[in-house]
Amino acid sequence: MVAASGIPVVDVPFVTVGGGIGSFVTVDYLRVYGVPTSQIRVLTNLDHPWQTYEYLTRCSQIPRTERIRSDSSSRPDNLWGFPSYALEEAWKDRSLKHLFNIATEPVFNDYWTPRAGTVFDNLEREAKRIDYFSMVAKGNVRMVRKRADGGYFTILTPPPGATPTRRVAFRSRFVHLAVGYPGLKFLPDLQEFRERHQDYHHVVNAYEPHEHVYEFLKTQPGAVMVRGGGIVASRILQRLMDDREKYGLQTQIVHAFRTFVTGSHGPHLWSRRRGGDGWAYQGFNYPKSVWGGQLKAEMRKLEGAERAAKYKQMGGTNTPRRRRWQSQMKKGRQEGWYHNMQGVVDRVEPGPNGRLVSHLRSEDGRRQSFLSDFIIDCTGLEADISEHRVLEDLLRHSGAQRNPVNRLEVERHFEVRGTASGDGALYASGTATLGGYFPGVDTFLGLQIAAQEIADDLARRGFCGRLGPIRSTSQWLRWARNKAV
Repeated sequence: MVAASGIPVVDVPFVTVGGGIGSFVTVDYLRVYGVPTSQIRVLTNLDHPWQTYEYLTRCSQIPRTERIRSDSSSRPDNLWGFPSYALEEAWKDRSLKHLFNIATEPVFNDYWTPRAGTVFDNLEREAKRIDYFSMVAKGNVRMVRKRADGGYFTILTPPPGATPTRRVAFRSRFVHLAVGYPGLKFLPDLQEFRERHQDYHHVVNAYEPHEHVYEFLKTQPGAVMVRGGGIVASRILQRLMDDREKYGLQTQIVHAFRTFVTGSHGPHLWSRRRGGDGWAYQGFNYPKSVWGGQLKAEMRKLEGAERAAKYKQMGGTNTPRRRRWQSQMKKGRQEGWYHNMQGVVDRVEPGPNGRLVSHLRSEDGRRQSFLSDFIIDCTGLEADISEHRVLEDLLRHSGAQRNPVNRLEVERHFEVRGTASGDGALYASGTATLGGYFPGVDTFLGLQIAAQEIADDLARRGFCGRLGPIRSTSQWLRWARNKAV
């Protein structure tokens, strides 16, 4: 059928779809395991693997100079995790403060995390070292389908003018999907307001460009409603409070929490999460034992409803507790320019002089209305996986299944359940697989753990060699000297 359609076919054993950090980490492992560049193709519309992540961090007020929420040893450019980011920054800054922070966290210091720029610079270094860009085929992937003789066809639409045909079929034995978030999803009342009034200026999502909000507040006193209680909300608040302090602004901040946390909470005394003033506090996305301790071992044994219940117990919106913005919020409450409250916003309406009116209903049924110049949505809602073209096609035509939390069901080695084709295998990693046997999938270390499971499974299938101690040591020495694989 493909031959009859006139679509040209490219043969390559391994294809990864997405081209973001998930694809990059998997390719990096395979190169270290000994797979040559001729055996791998990365199908992507991105210019470089960190492009989307840098865009999202920049929009959510984490420029290259600020620190992201990631552990010191979670290095997507370095599968060994040594030297850690803290050690690298200590060397570059000629300062021991980073190492002292690591030694005293989290009792005497906040958790140490790397600068965004440090992460991006190292990803670029490693991409050049493994010759990543020679493996890239630019374009938009339309679908991944099983072949009658085993393996898969991955259909790519190249950029206009790049090829004589509108489609190219990549014929491979193995496919890996790391397509990231299906998309952003607004809260219903905000979505309705934007569509009805065609106002994408005053109601914004924290993950879309909204620098105009901060620029406006520098020109005159104004009010902002922030909605959400996670890491992005804390970053947006800190930007608003930093600007207020730096430029002497008179900005009023109204902060609405759907769930208002008043103290430590959780089902068991030994696993309670700290909280207060609306926030739930946690250093990282999940407890650390998820990545290599008792929770990781426990999750690998759970099925169905039990697994879903464990995710619900561990989940919930949370953010790290940072001393600086804690003191800023305390000052704001004392001086009366930061107002935090619990409630659900029923609707948003246009107000006088181009402002917005938010009608909020509190838990006890009391109703209040708030006037603001802007609303910043920090709830971070994700669209369903079926809204992504490739994932929807897999669910419809290739036997893929949903897991207990409605994402892609994957095996313990990250093969997508129900999609085997002859001696071929289809793998997935990243946020699309949340709800599987390994919880921390949407993190740097989670992407690395998934990549190692996939690479080890490919080694069992004979696609590549195993990473034994001798090769691992020699490859780390090459990494340390920035020598090609």
